[in-house]
Amino acid sequence: MADELVTLEFLAPQQQRLLEELSLIRDEMGTIRDDMQVLTAMVMRLDGTVGLVLTELRAMHSQHARLANRVRRLEEEREKPSL
Repeated sequence: MADELVTLEFLAPQQQRLLEELSLIRDEMGTIRDDMQVLTAMVMRLDGTVGLVLTELRAMHSQHARLANRVRRLEEEREKPSL
């Protein structure tokens, strides 16, 4: 094996195989990049949705607290002795 000469005819097919594998790897990287962008967009949309749900929940809690205060006041007024 040490006596064999390395020629361009020997190197050319190996170089071609390497270039083809590199092209496949680049294609896979592009696919992975696209998948990551889609997943990131999905997470960001869900994060925004969670934020909106939290805002809505706070508003509903505020409504409930106001209603509870009104009911409490009405009950207190009913319990006062009439003069």
